[in-house]
Amino acid sequence: MKDFVKMTLAVVAGLLVFAIVGFFLMFGTIGAIAAAGDAKPVMPSEAVLKIDLSAIALAEQTAEADPIAMLQGKGSVAPVGIYSAITAVNRAAQDPAIKYIYMRPDGVTGGFAQVEEFRKALVRFRESGKAIVSYIESPSNASYYLASASDKIYMTVHEGGMNMFTGISTQLIFLKDALDRLGINVQLIRHGKYKSAGEMYIRNSSSKENMEQNVSMITSMWDSWATDIAESRGISKEELNHMLNNLELNFPSDFLEKGMVDGLLTREELQQKLADLYVTDSYKNVKGISLTDYAKLNPVNLKPTNKVAVIYAEGNIVDGSDKEQVAGDRFAQVIADIRNDKDVKAVVLRVNSPGGSVLASEKIKAELDLLRKNVPVIASYGNYAASGGYWISANSDYIFANATTLTGSIGVFSMIPDFGGAVKSKLHVNITPVNSNKHADMLGMMRALDSQETAFMQASVERIYSKFTSIVAEGRDMTVEDVDNIAQGRVWTGAEALEIGLVDQIGTIEDAIEYAALCIDGVESVNDVQVVGYPKPLTTIEAIMESIVGKGESVFAGTPLENVEKAFIGWTEAESGKAYARLPYEIIIR
Repeated sequence: MKDFVKMTLAVVAGLLVFAIVGFFLMFGTIGAIAAAGDAKPVMPSEAVLKIDLSAIALAEQTAEADPIAMLQGKGSVAPVGIYSAITAVNRAAQDPAIKYIYMRPDGVTGGFAQVEEFRKALVRFRESGKAIVSYIESPSNASYYLASASDKIYMTVHEGGMNMFTGISTQLIFLKDALDRLGINVQLIRHGKYKSAGEMYIRNSSSKENMEQNVSMITSMWDSWATDIAESRGISKEELNHMLNNLELNFPSDFLEKGMVDGLLTREELQQKLADLYVTDSYKNVKGISLTDYAKLNPVNLKPTNKVAVIYAEGNIVDGSDKEQVAGDRFAQVIADIRNDKDVKAVVLRVNSPGGSVLASEKIKAELDLLRKNVPVIASYGNYAASGGYWISANSDYIFANATTLTGSIGVFSMIPDFGGAVKSKLHVNITPVNSNKHADMLGMMRALDSQETAFMQASVERIYSKFTSIVAEGRDMTVEDVDNIAQGRVWTGAEALEIGLVDQIGTIEDAIEYAALCIDGVESVNDVQVVGYPKPLTTIEAIMESIVGKGESVFAGTPLENVEKAFIGWTEAESGKAYARLPYEIIIR
């Protein structure tokens, strides 16, 4: 017995020692990762700026790569903020040490807006007189769009790569048939014939209005990209569309024959081309620096009295203080802190949000209205600035959007699911409410609303819609009637929004920051200001701790339903009947 106790205590002690050592080893590793991320790159005296878009993600803000994935040895794509990427390319154009850009655009990740903005920076680099060489193997819409900004596009001579350059598409998903089989009834209360958020739950096919706006949206977005691609390759849009419609770009030889690339090369032949452009006889002599490292070398303007604050409103607009979304309470405090910083002389509100909670949108807008009394607020739209995203920014002093930005969606909806039928027919559970008042259980999700309750909810939606249109009318100097004509929940691209007055100019985040800087007295150039981003991205340690606390994996990861799940995950009685100003979808491009 005594030996057993000794052995047990020894095992327990050993486990404790192992746990303590493991703890310190883990945080030692975390520290090493964090230190590696902070290491300053070394710039060669002459170099090629290498842009491998499979190794980075064009994002709104620069952040560390996923630390948990790195700890697990899986590798991770590092998010590079679009403004950081743009300014790095601009600086490279003027840097005599950078000889040219070599780009691998395959595998690009980022939204339409980030890709569009980055391509504009590449075009300016090329206009400076320096060359861009791109090499593609498995082109997608986004990768070829970026490659088309190059002086030379080369493609692998080897067959077997997957051609995904076929035009852009979206998918509309309808769940009514499935919900009917489960006995679930979703009650949708909305204002706006184009406000299709929630339509997926009450229909098994698209409404005429929803199909109309989606066709218009996709057509406008593709027209913008097709125009740039066709111009860069010296062909017409009609020729480009004919190639794609007839699937004439299948093999590398097809791309060469149709003039979509300038040559088919093996790896060795490509390296020789790069060496020749570097003016050396061997590729071994070609020095390079990655876009990520080069961006870290950008000098920081530390003038404290001329700050342009860039507020990154990225994600769903939600109530509370969530660190990964545009949370009403958290963002209201961030904006209040900026308002109290006397060194901030102008603000850029960068919106990349499909919208969400009306209450949270109102909190954020209220703080922005106070901020505008002190400094100019310039809006810059990313992939989305729709519904709640437009709500918070409509009163900005000036609005920039990308041609492919999805904006507008000026409408409101409320959604109340009724699970009573499913609980009874599928689970064989009977629910009997006990109420103090007639309508006490109207949001309990176990029965359908009666006519009086439906009218009650509709009145709330109508009131909020009226407020929304009034906000837009005031901000855009329109009548409420004019706003209503272009509202009704309809989604517009940035190019369309410019025509109807919802935005002031097609331009990038860089254009917005420059505009904001020139609003400051005595400032003649964006180089005279310090650009500071808010909220601050999570540090490596913070990101790891967030991961340890855990967010849970998406049930629908990698499927078209993933973004629907993100929008409505955690739906509870508290969400039933709440008013939302949100897009019905998000679009991912490849």
